Amino acid sequence: MEALTGHWNLTMSALSRTARIAAKTGLHALPTAVGIVVLSFVLLQFAPGDAVDVLAGEAGSATAEGMAEMRARFGLDRPVLEQLWTYLANLAQGNLGWSPRYNMPVSQLIWERVPDSLILAGAALVLALVIGVSLGAVMAANEGQAIDRLLSVVSLIFYSVPGFWIALMLIVLFSVKLGWLPSGGAETIGSTATGLAALLDKLRYMVLPTVSLSLIYIAIYSRLSRVSMIEAKAQDFVRTARAKGLSERRILLRHVLRNALIPVTTVAGMHVGGMLGGSVVIETIYGWPGLGRLAYEAVMGRDFGVLLGILLFSSLLVIFANVMVDIVHGLLDPRVGAPDAAV
Repeated sequence: MEALTGHWNLTMSALSRTARIAAKTGLHALPTAVGIVVLSFVLLQFAPGDAVDVLAGEAGSATAEGMAEMRARFGLDRPVLEQLWTYLANLAQGNLGWSPRYNMPVSQLIWERVPDSLILAGAALVLALVIGVSLGAVMAANEGQAIDRLLSVVSLIFYSVPGFWIALMLIVLFSVKLGWLPSGGAETIGSTATGLAALLDKLRYMVLPTVSLSLIYIAIYSRLSRVSMIEAKAQDFVRTARAKGLSERRILLRHVLRNALIPVTTVAGMHVGGMLGGSVVIETIYGWPGLGRLAYEAVMGRDFGVLLGILLFSSLLVIFANVMVDIVHGLLDPRVGAPDAAV
């Protein structure tokens, strides 16, 4: 009975610590998200032209009266501060505005692209973490040996080569030369497959963009985990574990790797927003229907309402990622978020 009571108390303490970490991080980050929206709104006003100019250019002809009517309809003729106040008031009600280019609500347009974008970024992040940390562990376990030097050179190449060049070369090799994988899109056009067949079809289209997006992060995580694990191996608790007779494999997995994951997860949380931003190029090259491609189309079409909505969603996603990173830190190291550590 006492054991169950103790286990229950530990569980409740962990949940309380997790909730405290999440609330603290969220309260600090939400004002940042609002500041990003306001700053982005003001900066976008300095961009030349607007959505009406682009629509008129694409139509091939437009009268001054017609363009003025369209600007009045979408509120583009109002003063900047009035537009900002209207946007923030609508935002407080969950309304992201209307897209002149797509002639539909911005929120609906973004939510249609969110699943594909999150699937691509999530798959790339998981792949980068698994392969990067694994390579880092191999390099740390063979410090100074030939395999360590070889993997260090490979990771440096992945880090140095531009992502768009890798994406193009992967298309040339696996799509053009070998014909193994499709060169673009998210699924077979006109396909009526369901269930497992539809999933496998989706995975075929995901392989190249996922690999292209993850390679640079694989290089970062492998180098970071290598350095962190080498530093952890020199700590007193590792020497104590060796003195107790624990095997090197158990020491590496249970003690060294657990402590080395803290800086890796910190950097991974910071890369969530970067992955969405970096996916602009990858999604454009592969024709992937995600937020990155939508952001590119919004910039080219001067559809600033859509661009602001994407920036806001990205900010909220980064906030969520930081909360999750803090929670993971609390699980890896119970001292993180503890009352004594917060003082």
